[in-house]
Amino acid sequence: MKKVLITGATGFVGYHLINKALAAGLEVYAAVRPDTDRAHLQEFDIKYTHLDYSSVDSLKRELEEKQYHYIIHVAGITKAKTKETYNKINADYSRNLALAASTAAIDLQKFVFVSSLAALGPLRDLTAEIQDNTAGKPVTNYGASKLLAEQYLAAIPGLPLIVIRPTAVYGPREKDLFILFNSINKGLEPHIGSFTQQLSFVYVKDLAAILVKALFSPLVSKQYNVSDGHIYNRYALADFIKKALQKKTFKFHLPVPIVGAMASLMDVFYAKSRNTPALNKEKMAELTAINWACNIDHVKADLGYEPEYDLEKGLNETVSWYKSNNWL
Repeated sequence: MKKVLITGATGFVGYHLINKALAAGLEVYAAVRPDTDRAHLQEFDIKYTHLDYSSVDSLKRELEEKQYHYIIHVAGITKAKTKETYNKINADYSRNLALAASTAAIDLQKFVFVSSLAALGPLRDLTAEIQDNTAGKPVTNYGASKLLAEQYLAAIPGLPLIVIRPTAVYGPREKDLFILFNSINKGLEPHIGSFTQQLSFVYVKDLAAILVKALFSPLVSKQYNVSDGHIYNRYALADFIKKALQKKTFKFHLPVPIVGAMASLMDVFYAKSRNTPALNKEKMAELTAINWACNIDHVKADLGYEPEYDLEKGLNETVSWYKSNNWL
């Protein structure tokens, strides 16, 4: 049985990824922080490991001890106070793991890096789609750190690399978009501005499936954008959530300057906190971008990616999970 190391295993994507990797017949090693709650992973027959991302030598020893055949690197941060923190954890630590993987005495067959569509950034033209080779113009420090990580990894000789860039990921256990689910469940449907937007989404189970499928591809040195293949208007997410919840809402549009001011205030309020608010100046740049539509022709052709879920189907399943688990 071949071994796969999954970093970020206790996170939202990690849970679903473990499930898919086990279904594919892989022996799963979950990299977790010692202080992280892993109770939700108890149902899985997996092994655990701890990684010191700050040390290439330590990582190399770990890889050689376990003799992994595959690595899926999901670990990273989506919220931080500074550009330096984003770059350290998302880019520098990713490079350290990849350097260790490329030089360790192991039979490494694939290193799959989970980046983000934010690495390329949104488009300003509503008639276009973000392509796999679109020049990166991220609008946030988070996106810039993911782009930097991609550049670091691409420069490592001999690394059997595939980069997957998911668009907005949703599904059971997700906590950021859940804020909208909760609001709509209470009858409130807020929108920022009233401008035209094109958005894209991917259900977490489809993302997990393509990440595992990428492990077995002979291709390397490839980067793929991943969505469900559809383009949605700015109201689609809320409309399908309302439908799934069977709720009517008070729909209102908040002026962009007012929300921007609120985001700035949140940054001030959280300045000395360890936490980062869900709404901040960084997030505003993504929320107010007009075009996050991406093209997935290459990942479909090269890796045989066929999404099973469109937004409505995925949201129905997500709402059902939230209700069953008393989130809603």
